[in-house]
Amino acid sequence: MSHTPHELAEEFPEHVETMHKLKTDDTHFANLSEKYHELNRAVHRAETNVEPTDDLHMAEMRKQRLALKDEISGILRAAS
Repeated sequence: MSHTPHELAEEFPEHVETMHKLKTDDTHFANLSEKYHELNRAVHRAETNVEPTDDLHMAEMRKQRLALKDEISGILRAAS
């Protein structure tokens, strides 16, 4: 399988340990992380035409991914 860009460990390399701890200790963070992961993979599959989609749906998925990333970022900043 090809490399999937925008993985959380790449987006927040300075918070890898914090993310691991939060995934085990905080169910809300774990759920956000899982939703982000699933959506990021869906975006990647659409971008690489493995599962093509229309432009409107692609834009909506990217907006959702960004919203999840923003929420995750806020949690990581608060935990640091």
